[in-house]
Amino acid sequence: MMQSNLIKPVKSGLALLDEIATTSPAPGILAVWWLGQSGYVIKSRSGLIVIDPYLSEHLTTKYASTNKPHIRMTEAPFRGHEMTRVDAVLTSHKHSDHLDPGTAPALLQANSNAKLVLPKSLTGHAESLGIDTPHLAGIDQGDVLEIAGFTIRAIPSAHEGLDRDESGHHLYLGFVVEVAGLRLYHSGDTLAYDGLAETLQSQKFDVLFLPINGRDPKRGVAGNMSSDEAVGLASAVRPRFVVPHHYDMFTFNTVPVATFEEAARRLPAGVTPKVLRCGERWEVGPWV
Repeated sequence: MMQSNLIKPVKSGLALLDEIATTSPAPGILAVWWLGQSGYVIKSRSGLIVIDPYLSEHLTTKYASTNKPHIRMTEAPFRGHEMTRVDAVLTSHKHSDHLDPGTAPALLQANSNAKLVLPKSLTGHAESLGIDTPHLAGIDQGDVLEIAGFTIRAIPSAHEGLDRDESGHHLYLGFVVEVAGLRLYHSGDTLAYDGLAETLQSQKFDVLFLPINGRDPKRGVAGNMSSDEAVGLASAVRPRFVVPHHYDMFTFNTVPVATFEEAARRLPAGVTPKVLRCGERWEVGPWV
């Protein structure tokens, strides 16, 4: 049964799907929609990608009778099978709120030409979810893909550690995405590990999408950077915008976004915090 007290997206269902489908960004402009948790739709004039969509109740069902219930806080704006015209789905790591068994297979089935860009370490896992091999585009640190005008480069993430599989492939990735003359970084789940700021400082970024839920071993799940750490990373890298994610999805593993807004007061001049609402469209343009 659907919870009645869920946070409602500002736009959802057919209204949101129609807005995404009919939005035609001008050259040099990106349209961005937050799907909740770490999920985003990013649309340029040349194509459309989706990053880390969690659009089901898979984890709520999986953990319903355990001591770690995943009680959803924000209503899914739509379901995976409902979205079309997708060129690529980017998945940062295996955890189901990023590679969702209730979202990814249906989303790819509805978009027969779309690629699932994911860590090479996860190709076997994706196949076990019923995702056909032709959809899969495995990448690792330093690899670069070109899809629908998007340039996608993988850098390691540390969801506690910079872990690798037996073949040496990273388990957790972040993505540097370049399109329409703009450059974005989506962290996936990560701590602000030593060397991350230096890696990002080598280029000029328009947007950093960073987690803020922090690390608390009592939760029993891998941690992320906190609001303070996200602001610290953004202060070192100095993008135009920093956007928080990984909050307001599960009651046991979230923080109030106000903690980020308070920390963001310390951002240097020229770095603007941007707090999105689920289902909200945001347009990013060129440097002025």
